[in-house]
Amino acid sequence: MKILLLCKKFPYPQKDGESIAIHTLSLALSELGCEVSLLAMNTSKHYFNGNGYPAEAAHFRTIRTVAIDNSIRPWAAFRNLFSGESYHIARFVSDEFARVLTDMLQTDTYDVVQLETLYLAPYIPTIRKHSDAIVSMRAHNVEHEIWERIAGNTSNGLKRWYLHHLTAKLKRYEQQVLEQYDLLLPITQRDQRQFRNMGFKGLSVVTPIGVSKLEIPKPKEVSPRQSISFIGSLDWMPNVEGLNWFIDEVWPSLQSAYPQLELHIAGRNTPKCLLQLNKPGIVVHGEVPDSAAFIQQHPIMVVPLLTGSGMRAKILEGMALGKTVLTTSIGLEGIHANHRTEVMIANTPDQFLESLHYLLNHPNRLQQISQKARALVQEKYNSKGIAKRVLAAYTNHFAEIV
Repeated sequence: MKILLLCKKFPYPQKDGESIAIHTLSLALSELGCEVSLLAMNTSKHYFNGNGYPAEAAHFRTIRTVAIDNSIRPWAAFRNLFSGESYHIARFVSDEFARVLTDMLQTDTYDVVQLETLYLAPYIPTIRKHSDAIVSMRAHNVEHEIWERIAGNTSNGLKRWYLHHLTAKLKRYEQQVLEQYDLLLPITQRDQRQFRNMGFKGLSVVTPIGVSKLEIPKPKEVSPRQSISFIGSLDWMPNVEGLNWFIDEVWPSLQSAYPQLELHIAGRNTPKCLLQLNKPGIVVHGEVPDSAAFIQQHPIMVVPLLTGSGMRAKILEGMALGKTVLTTSIGLEGIHANHRTEVMIANTPDQFLESLHYLLNHPNRLQQISQKARALVQEKYNSKGIAKRVLAAYTNHFAEIV
């Protein structure tokens, strides 16, 4: 089967959940015998300027990228206030990308064109015009929900109004294009239900982020010192929002109770305000060359997400590396793990403090949870098993057409 992936950014290096999700599924599909090609936007925000493509991308038959400046422009954002189109989506509309897509569809024949996220939906008419391929949407999130939650947590009245305005248009667009997909691949069962509630009536297969057993390093012994890690893309608003909340609402009491405890923060595109942070016990590393090596240095990993949708790849990575993850109910969406068995769950400052006190004072329990977390990921989130379900759905769809 020949599959063309369309991505709104070049998914390497694998520094964020979206890139990890694209890599693990495309690699597993390739290992199952599919011929997978990639057409990616090379955006100003996530620009890839390497000489040649990374070795991790060797499974792609063909790779093409299109440079796109999708930066937020104040005048364009202002004019969009008086337009019915979604500004979130409009920033990813490119004549050059459509031209390259047309060239690939006319040069080769694909069985499936798989859109990675809603932001590629504007190109469905181009696909339909030049190809008979199945059009599937890998929905990494229910996109408008992220912005609804961010708007709801925004205290500034004018900014909150503006975010609600943008979100309403994004939601309308997300709902309208549902009828254009032949197959929907939501990341979580919860997101699948949301899309059904929004009116989607077609074929849908839950396609979570997976991990490859061959790519999971063995757990390493960590330093006996007590330390906590946070890692995530720090140009993604929910990560910044949650981390700032943890630093303001949880860390002062925790650091007072455990003066030797350290919080180590790493992330791509770390804002200057965090890099200049000067608080006792907090170490800000900025972007680190190897996320697995960073995670392995600390026994506890915190993911204090207050908003968001979809599934967090970094939580899976932490669990796969044998770390005990402490996160919120929102952070755990899409991962079927149990409190105090494979993970720890907390939603308020007091609950975070209680959970961390429990972990820091019960090292044996900490180790038990981390071991069960690693076993859960290997059993339920194997990327090849997930890819088999996707491939079966594509095959069945072709059988129905014939």
